[in-house]
Amino acid sequence: MHRNRIFYAIPLSLVMSGEVFAADQNVTPEQSQRSGTKKTDTAGTQAKTVETLKVRARRASTIASSATKSDTPLVETAQSVTVITRNEMDIRNVLNLNQAVRYTAGITADLRGGGVGTRYDQFALRGFSAPTFLDGLKLQDSPTGYATAQTDTSRLDRIEILKGPASALYGQSSPGGLVALSSKLPTDQRSYGSVNATGGMFDLYRVDADVGGFVTKNGFVRYRLDGTINGQHSQLARTGSRRFSISPSFTFGGDGPTTLTILGNYQYDPENGTYGGVPLVGSLKRAPFGYLPRNFYDGDTSFEKYNRRHGAITYIFNHRFNDDWSFSTRGRYDDIKTQYRSVYDSGYYVTGQDDTLARSAIATNEHTHNLTFDSAFKGKVRTGPLRHTMMFGFDYMQQSASEVGFYGDAPSMNVFHPNYQVAIAPLNPWVNYNTDSHQAGIYGQDEIHWKRLILTGSLRNDWYRSHQTDNMSHTTTNQSPSQITWRASGLYHFDFGLSPYISYSTSFQPQSGNVSTDGGKTVHQASPSVGKQLEGGLKYQLPGTSLLLTAAGFHIEQTNVLVGIGSTGYSAQSGLVHSDGFEFEAHAEPFHNLVLTAAVSIQKVHDDSTGKPLIQSGKGNASLFAFYTMPSGPAKGLGFGGGMRYSNKSYGGEASYGSVWVPQYAVFDASVRYDLSNLSHSLHGWNVGASVRNLFDKNFIANCLSYASYGQEFCYYGERRNAQANIGFSW
Repeated sequence: MHRNRIFYAIPLSLVMSGEVFAADQNVTPEQSQRSGTKKTDTAGTQAKTVETLKVRARRASTIASSATKSDTPLVETAQSVTVITRNEMDIRNVLNLNQAVRYTAGITADLRGGGVGTRYDQFALRGFSAPTFLDGLKLQDSPTGYATAQTDTSRLDRIEILKGPASALYGQSSPGGLVALSSKLPTDQRSYGSVNATGGMFDLYRVDADVGGFVTKNGFVRYRLDGTINGQHSQLARTGSRRFSISPSFTFGGDGPTTLTILGNYQYDPENGTYGGVPLVGSLKRAPFGYLPRNFYDGDTSFEKYNRRHGAITYIFNHRFNDDWSFSTRGRYDDIKTQYRSVYDSGYYVTGQDDTLARSAIATNEHTHNLTFDSAFKGKVRTGPLRHTMMFGFDYMQQSASEVGFYGDAPSMNVFHPNYQVAIAPLNPWVNYNTDSHQAGIYGQDEIHWKRLILTGSLRNDWYRSHQTDNMSHTTTNQSPSQITWRASGLYHFDFGLSPYISYSTSFQPQSGNVSTDGGKTVHQASPSVGKQLEGGLKYQLPGTSLLLTAAGFHIEQTNVLVGIGSTGYSAQSGLVHSDGFEFEAHAEPFHNLVLTAAVSIQKVHDDSTGKPLIQSGKGNASLFAFYTMPSGPAKGLGFGGGMRYSNKSYGGEASYGSVWVPQYAVFDASVRYDLSNLSHSLHGWNVGASVRNLFDKNFIANCLSYASYGQEFCYYGERRNAQANIGFSW
């Protein structure tokens, strides 16, 4: 029956969904033509011939579409947006999204340490977790978070990080912002491709391939095929990850007014490391025996399992009616299935045995079917001296999820004599549920241009419905809230490149839980939490270059947050969380053969219900990465550079001794690349490179999770020094 519902939903969505969204993702590369005249007549007469040059390039790093759902220069965008290009990802040799966002202002990176719990992309943006969108469509989390997608960065063309509430265009989202990923899609090149092989520490191996071109001679049908095979041990050495991913895509319509792109993806992760950590005592705080080593593994190799299968198919349809009006629709179906089994430390030691860890065991099978669609009309109109860019859209999300989970105690572990092959007793049933959820939204936006003044207004209404059945207790939970969100902004772009701006935006997130306002006499389902942000700042782009400087101050409030009332089983919806901060970023790619990224952020995140910050929120970060390529001379084609990442202290919860603060840390990275064609023409297309993360192998704690009320105190070591080298060929 579930399959039938999906089958009938797709044709309807083709009429009603999708647009060029969180990234007009991978529009074909920019093209430009220039013509000139040439004297060719030998008898003294002049004949004109046309000389045409076709230039192909990637989308500029100074343009983004996540804030407005259409390509807009960042210097004309009244909200903070960070762009991470494919070139920057290649220079730094990033292996996952956590590594890609580390140089972004406002990020609290590597919430699970960066070297162990890498199966999910976990970081905080302006103090809040941030959802991920792929090709303009949300990657929906599962109800309990196990059957959650992870997109391999090798198949991405660019990443945009939109900061602050964005529900006016995207529906349910975080007050901190969102991350918009763009897939590699067919381009206007007749034939192209690349193959790269990478090896490195912890037995890293990767083979990435990307090929594409014209299927028909005139380019009406184009294709692209991207794939990867990779694997690596974690820094614990006893666990590792493996991945197989393939993404074929076809575009029909060439450069015409009507195009249809079909993108498929199948990703299989037969194993994906461990999700455990180390107890706070013995890592952040000294234990009686000292400190646990960074390669300490708290699990059981015979029991450990994480298997994820993710299949997806996406369509993107665009039609231009004329120079002013267009329609775009897109949709995706995701099928994600995970099998998870793990033994992990309970965050404390056995009473009276300071060297013996208490442990627990968990096992779950979770399966989600996700549908996401989005459609919009866009057009340009004039009203007197005002130029309007208008957009009217509709989107829809549906999820069907099920999980069967088991939980129990596991044999304790002596940290000096660990046994990784113990017998695990049968676990007890823990959870057994089925969930169906739906969200529909309509939205509109008007960008008004008057001379150099740009005013933007967005308005949206969402209807959310969820039905969950607990098959163990035979109870059901229903939610059906609706929410209006909006955004308003103003920006003035001076002709010398400076743009001051101010914006106000809102967001909402559905919540699960019972709420009472009369001491428990009546109980009702919680309303969504609401986020509000006031942001103001300055942007400056040096005219004629890609050098962009941005500075912004912000105040975020999240209201309607649930606050538990003792052990009553219900909450009060009186919580207030606020985040205040300042951010500065500088980007240039390329600028006189230099790729530059600099970022500084200072933030304060406070939860009024506890009087503390949000758990795992940091006080800010700073980073600098520079990479220079020699333009001439004996070392022509040699690129080299490095970076520094600094994270201010972060709040890790409450322990038995009081508040847990993870100390500040700074680590260094380095990269080098060389185009081998500078050695010999016969090596045209070949390149080599190498990179090192945490160059000086700094030993540090990346983050902690401590719950004094449960006696559980966990911490996560940061990524150890990790070096890799690669060789590739492209055409």
